[in-house]
Amino acid sequence: MGFQSLVRWFLPREDHFYDMLEELGCHAEAAAVALLRLEDRPAAEVQETVQAIEHEADDVVRRMEEALAKTFVTPLDREDLHRLTSELDDIVDLANLTARAFHLYHIERPTPAMGEMMQKLVLVAGLIRNAVPHLRRHRYADLLDSGRQVRQVEKDADKIYRAAISGLFRESHGDFRRLLSQREALDDLEHAVDHCDNVADLLANLAIKHG
Repeated sequence: MGFQSLVRWFLPREDHFYDMLEELGCHAEAAAVALLRLEDRPAAEVQETVQAIEHEADDVVRRMEEALAKTFVTPLDREDLHRLTSELDDIVDLANLTARAFHLYHIERPTPAMGEMMQKLVLVAGLIRNAVPHLRRHRYADLLDSGRQVRQVEKDADKIYRAAISGLFRESHGDFRRLLSQREALDDLEHAVDHCDNVADLLANLAIKHG
């Protein structure tokens, strides 16, 4: 047992760090679910909703940074807590960027590929939200299993993304405004799914590190 682990064994548990990670996991899923409303709601309304979730997530990030500055011994390494916090927050940020792209570029409704990507984001964000609490409970095998599930969804989403980009360049017929606006929305969605995969990788690494 390392020195940090030994100290953590004797000191009171700092469960509020886990609370904040779990809050961010919930915000990530909420942002993904709100984004899916682009299928039937105005982009300005959806963007306002996702923006509000982003502000809540930013508040959690601020509280995490303050807690890290004030706490001598943390339940996980500071670097791991910081990276997890950053990656979870990035999922919310990218959902907001997607909604903003729809609003700014007047994209009326998602294309079929965008709709599929949004559904994959909801699925993978839900897997992340369910996985994060396993850290608190030291359920490392479940973290590894969640990572495998997330990785498969990310691969499926990547196939949809690549096919959509290929089709977009084939079918744009010189309409560069349409190409650029849809490309930006697809890129933001793909990056959001990628950050879910990044979180899953971090959680899997922690499972190996502490398991």
